[in-house]
Amino acid sequence: MSIVCDENSKVVIMGGVAGVSAAMRMAEFSYLCKLPFSVTSFVYPPDAGKTAEIQYGSQFLSIPIYKSVGEATANHPETNTALVYIGANRAYKGCMEALENEKIQFVSMITEGVPEKDAKLLIKNSKKLGKLLNGPSSIGVLSAGKCRLGVIGGEYNNLKLSKLFRPGSFGVITKSGGLSNEIMWLVSQFADGVTTTIGVGGDTYPVTDFTTYLDLFEKDSDTKAVIIVGEMGGNLEEEAATWYEEKPRRIKLIGMVSGFCQETLPKGMKFGHAGAKEGKHGEGSARAKTERLRGAGAIVPDTFGDLGPTIKQVYEDLKATGQAKEIKDLPFSELPDLPRKVEEVIKAGDVMVQPLFKSTITDDRGEEPLYCGYPASELISKGYDIPHVLGLLWNKKLPNDKEAEIIKRILMLAADHGPCVSGALGTIMAACAGIGMSQSVAAGLIMIGPRFGGAVTDASKYFNYGLVHYPNDIPGFLTHMKKNVGPVPGIGHRVKSLKNPDKRVQELIRSVKELGLRSPHLDYALAVEAVTTGKKDNLILNVDGCMACVLTDLGFPHQSLNGFFVLARTMGMIGHWIDQKREGGRLIRLYNYLVNFAVTPRREVPDRK
Repeated sequence: MSIVCDENSKVVIMGGVAGVSAAMRMAEFSYLCKLPFSVTSFVYPPDAGKTAEIQYGSQFLSIPIYKSVGEATANHPETNTALVYIGANRAYKGCMEALENEKIQFVSMITEGVPEKDAKLLIKNSKKLGKLLNGPSSIGVLSAGKCRLGVIGGEYNNLKLSKLFRPGSFGVITKSGGLSNEIMWLVSQFADGVTTTIGVGGDTYPVTDFTTYLDLFEKDSDTKAVIIVGEMGGNLEEEAATWYEEKPRRIKLIGMVSGFCQETLPKGMKFGHAGAKEGKHGEGSARAKTERLRGAGAIVPDTFGDLGPTIKQVYEDLKATGQAKEIKDLPFSELPDLPRKVEEVIKAGDVMVQPLFKSTITDDRGEEPLYCGYPASELISKGYDIPHVLGLLWNKKLPNDKEAEIIKRILMLAADHGPCVSGALGTIMAACAGIGMSQSVAAGLIMIGPRFGGAVTDASKYFNYGLVHYPNDIPGFLTHMKKNVGPVPGIGHRVKSLKNPDKRVQELIRSVKELGLRSPHLDYALAVEAVTTGKKDNLILNVDGCMACVLTDLGFPHQSLNGFFVLARTMGMIGHWIDQKREGGRLIRLYNYLVNFAVTPRREVPDRK
């Protein structure tokens, strides 16, 4: 058997991050003991309606989150236990919510720093309701092999080392969370382990006392001895001594009280826990408590170092009288380990995993991202700019300063082309419909394709084809294009012409020449322009074609070039979105006169046959 919690305990955890963290530790215990996971739900109003993912072995369990304990128990009627991880200023209200729920029979309060007034009210109300409330400042409760409430017991290997995967013969009650783990380990080394361990917490006004649990242990036939670990301050140990001497008890009682150092220090000094404070007149001292326990018949070792041998002697006596038996445990190596993460297994060289995809431009596994091997912070500190990063990420090459300068100018010149082009219009219409920035910009970006912006990619492709196959034969190239492709991408403009040149194109050409960059594709395109404008003066090299040639001459692959159009136009689209928000743009509906309604005139609908 066990007390307070067992394999039938079904738990709701009240609280956010700390509660989820505790649930993960509880899942480790369930996995070790091959038990179903005990947590049915969480109560955390900010995340109500969501789920928390808890690792159980190699699985992830989705545990629902509710707004209230009432909702949780209504959806999970098997729930009978609550853990409170709520902040101190709200803990009283949360505890009362759990206590007043008819489904909840036991509550353990992990919260630290609960106001003393609230603790006193909880003592009164829990007794009035006939409910068992543990804490505050409790590390939790653990029934070996059956249930774990909270993080008591420590990390996974400690659960195995302390033999907490199966019941023993010793009960444990402590004020200190850390000492509860230490005592469980001692019992596992010098005896057969624990039945249940209770961390009552070290506050000045604990809601439950030692005697409440001693009564429960006395009724548990599997518990043969109980270890209480007390400290200076309060009177829980004296009450336990009075309980033990009232009448013959079935269980053996081992007592240990810390704080003898207080004898050499000023009276009234507080140690660690709020309740660990000796009175100014010596009341509640470690020595007085130790003598009181001894006088009541409890076994009290002289020092903490003697506790292990004392436990061993009690265990030997229990075996000699047939009350306990030697338990042969599985070797430690045969107990299950927690499944390792894939990253750990790969690092250890125990498995080979086929990569899902390959990345050759960035690596963020270290302290900072590397762009083609260059640390981002060093690129900044050594004066590199956005065009250099763009060159690394798009072309796997660190541009020189002249190349970076022309990339910067291309982005500046291509940033926007007014509100009426399809991409900007799409963004503006979305903005006026109240759509957010990212979605509005995306609405504009999806317009970029074979017609809006597409000429950049195709211009690179076909001017490169002409340079390779018709290097000195422009007419031959044009004949090939007319026969096999159609109009030359990058040549022609609806508005601009020789008489009304595109200043952006002129500026790009001037920049390339000024910077002394190699320009075979640009030179070839200008040679094509010289022929096409002889036929019609608007068949000029347009900005898409010019950008394509310059970027191809810089070594960028043609499939990357539309990215420059996307990047540059994104700046403009964001600007249009901000502009509409700033000006309070309203929902747009096209005027009827902008549509040619080439539809059948109104007519009578025929009767149905």
